[in-house]
Amino acid sequence: MSVRAMSPVLVGRSAELGELENALAAAPGAILVGGEAGLGKTRLIREFAARLAGPGGPRARLLVGGCLELGSDGLPFAPFTTVLRGLVRDIGIDGVAGLVPRGDTGGLARLLPEFGEPESDSASGEERARLFEVVLALLERLAERGPVVLVIEDAHWADRSTRDLLAFLVRNVGAVPLLVVATYRTDELHRTHPLRPLLGALERADRVRRLELCRLSRAEVAALVAQALGSAPPPGLVERIAARSEGNPLFVEALLDDDGTLACELPESLRDLLLAGVQRLPDETQDVLRDASGGGTRIEHALLAAVSGLDDTALTRVLRPAVAANVLVVDGDGYAFRHALIREAVHDDLLPGEYTRLHTRYAEALENNPGLVPSGRLWVELSHHWFAAHDATWALVASWRAAADARKALAYAECLAMLSRVLELWDRVPDAAERIGVDHVRVLEDATAAADMAGEYDRGIKLATAGLREIEAEREAADEDGARDRMAALLERRARMCYQVARPGFVEDLRTAVSALEGGPPTALRARVLATLATYVRLTTDIDQARAAAEESLAIARKLDDPVTEAEALMTLFCADIDYGTQPVRISEVEEAAQRSGNHRVTLRYAVIKSHFLEGAGRHEEAAEVARIGKEKARKYGVSRTQGTFLCINQAEPLVSLGRWDEALAVLSHAVEQEPAITTRTSLLVLAGEVALARGDLSGARKQLGGAREVMNLKMKWLKTQDYFATLRLQARLALAEGRHDDALAAAREVIEHAGLPDDARYTWPVLVIGARACAELGAAASEDLQTITERAATLRTGGPLLHALHLTFVATAARARGVLDLAAWDEAAAAWEALGNPFNRADALACAAEAALAGGDHDTAADRLRTAAGLAAELGAAPLGGRIDDLRRRTRGPRRTGTDAVAPLGLTPREYEVLRLVADGRSNRDIAEALFISVKTASVHVSNILGKLDVANRGEAAATAHRLALFAAAQKPTPNSTV
Repeated sequence: MSVRAMSPVLVGRSAELGELENALAAAPGAILVGGEAGLGKTRLIREFAARLAGPGGPRARLLVGGCLELGSDGLPFAPFTTVLRGLVRDIGIDGVAGLVPRGDTGGLARLLPEFGEPESDSASGEERARLFEVVLALLERLAERGPVVLVIEDAHWADRSTRDLLAFLVRNVGAVPLLVVATYRTDELHRTHPLRPLLGALERADRVRRLELCRLSRAEVAALVAQALGSAPPPGLVERIAARSEGNPLFVEALLDDDGTLACELPESLRDLLLAGVQRLPDETQDVLRDASGGGTRIEHALLAAVSGLDDTALTRVLRPAVAANVLVVDGDGYAFRHALIREAVHDDLLPGEYTRLHTRYAEALENNPGLVPSGRLWVELSHHWFAAHDATWALVASWRAAADARKALAYAECLAMLSRVLELWDRVPDAAERIGVDHVRVLEDATAAADMAGEYDRGIKLATAGLREIEAEREAADEDGARDRMAALLERRARMCYQVARPGFVEDLRTAVSALEGGPPTALRARVLATLATYVRLTTDIDQARAAAEESLAIARKLDDPVTEAEALMTLFCADIDYGTQPVRISEVEEAAQRSGNHRVTLRYAVIKSHFLEGAGRHEEAAEVARIGKEKARKYGVSRTQGTFLCINQAEPLVSLGRWDEALAVLSHAVEQEPAITTRTSLLVLAGEVALARGDLSGARKQLGGAREVMNLKMKWLKTQDYFATLRLQARLALAEGRHDDALAAAREVIEHAGLPDDARYTWPVLVIGARACAELGAAASEDLQTITERAATLRTGGPLLHALHLTFVATAARARGVLDLAAWDEAAAAWEALGNPFNRADALACAAEAALAGGDHDTAADRLRTAAGLAAELGAAPLGGRIDDLRRRTRGPRRTGTDAVAPLGLTPREYEVLRLVADGRSNRDIAEALFISVKTASVHVSNILGKLDVANRGEAAATAHRLALFAAAQKPTPNSTV
């Protein structure tokens, strides 16, 4: 029997091909093609490529790179290296240089040695992000010349760096015809697979969709069998093949023989099914296929020749049957198994001795001739093969070298994987330290740093802890000063990682690090540890310690003439006790220090601080502009996903204040797509939730609040005012909007109980205003809460225009809660918000002023205030505020009430007074709820309170009392849908 070749026609995938065609026409965009092994993802891409080639010339440039199974062991950026190598073959190095900004291809050297050495050996996050920006610019400029399709195959094997770069390209591609296609096996995505969360995140982005390949139907299996046989299949064959293959195209083809029958009665296991085609080949071909299986899904011809010991002619002859049988396919200068599962089955079928000897031959071949693989792959390949060959010594050495290469390529996750292997092998190599030239603690230190840079904070914390234990155990035998410095450095890094995952103990670690360095000479390490301590201790109420630590760090930095640490310390000192009225450290002094440092990270941190300060000072336009420029610089420097994301918060917040809500939401959406760190996510969610609430989207506001609460549940061990109080602010506002006044007060109480946190006034005033409004709705029942809120307000600063406006708003709101509607107070608050350019708060204050004017019988003044407020609310799209204004305007057109002070009579609260007016008009509780934007339950509570205060038995008697006392003059009694 001979093995049936693959069908020349793709069956059952016309709809999927159409999706790819449509996606290319609508590019930019991305399609994530998933399906279980054998469903034809690669065949689909090949067919799509054939269509792109077309008889009239190529319609798009196709760039294809595949992820290697070895990638999980640490080989970074493998598919992008393949893509770049193919592009160099096509248009040359100079052609690629012409597509890179300023022709600077230094960054691409990290992917391909043909571009020389990398610009630097540094492995900073900034360098990594620059590499991402260069690749993006290259693809965008290539797409400007014509449509481009970038295909990343087998993304389930993608290394961390490849996943990060793929996500960056999908999210940041500009308006050019670039289509990104990624294929992956769905059956590989177990619950904890690292690709799973990335797919979910990308799917939420605009212009990205998933395309899931399904198994073939019976009719499609029949068509595939007919295509493979070249004729109609004999009776019963399709049914048997469909039952055995379950619609998997790979298995359908594997089950067919030339004579139109099932290949054989194979066992049920997938491995035996996949090996069936291999076992029909000549013995010498099977031997070489076993050799090839050790090299991954794809292997170069020269490497396979070296491992098998065959010359070119003999190797070609031996492999020809495998290619003819479609077990192997020719791929450039090498070979690839038709399906990765076939390689896995062949490799897994090796006996233990064969397995060890095979990987030993691979390792020896690579050591004898490193040119058999690209230079960037040598050490990671050697690590893989020596480890598989159970040679601990050389696996350790190769892993150490591979970690250095990964660090140089900014592939931190892969660097961590290699260093983890070094640690795993350490005890099995007696002279490990001599072999690699460093001690065990140094490996732990490097692994901790790699984990930190890779964002693997939990792993990094464990590594740092292990390093600290080892230093402590060896301290007596080691150099005391060296041990002390190493301990302090690890404590400082562990503290920063604990902060990132909101784990308690980071401040204690920093204090221990400072203590460990006491008594020693002033060093950059001590200055750095003190600056970090000052930065994080501000999150507690110990502002004095933060200030003292920042001042000492500043003094050391100036003594050492270290401009970077000096700028960091000065910025921390500026933030230690921020005051928007009289700031002890001038913002100009901080700016000069930041510029003097010449450090991009420092200047971007300054942009964060300055925009934050300007917003807190009420200088919204300036704050938004500083943050915008900073965000652009972050993109230029290649760190738009880190510092740039934080600057998105500082740009969106003033845009919200200015009423430019659509712009703010666009900025927030972009930031969320970058998957920001947990320590910055809360502000994004709260700002989006508050805009949704102001526009009447209660469901959207609840969703954003839920996300913010989920984050805050992880951060309750420390309280960052900007996050904690902001979440409570949204929680209180939503409760107030839904008529849950007690819940709004509960949120305010949490703010009241946590006094003394940094930037307290800025984030406390808004919550106290909401709390006072809840008290106004609840009346006498909330008198004690109102007193507590007022006492907390007395402790807050009011310096700067923004805090002054918030203070004025609170004063007017608290008076209203006491039953006093103070027109002058609300006018003053409205004027303050107008000066700041805050249309929403101005409109709200004007509506309250109109309410006070109406209570005093001054309808003309009320109409004037409402006219302005209505225009502002309409322009903002603030539906709930607009509805409230419309209700007040309807009241303004009714008969006037005169001769009464702006105080609700008969002991009623202002809200109860409004409810009584509607009761007197004959409104039901539901009508009252709709008119006042409160719940029916709340309206019922108000009516019950009114009956008690008026000492009447029912609504009719309450209405009669109001008419008898002429509380509303000769008010008409409209129907529920009429105007007053």
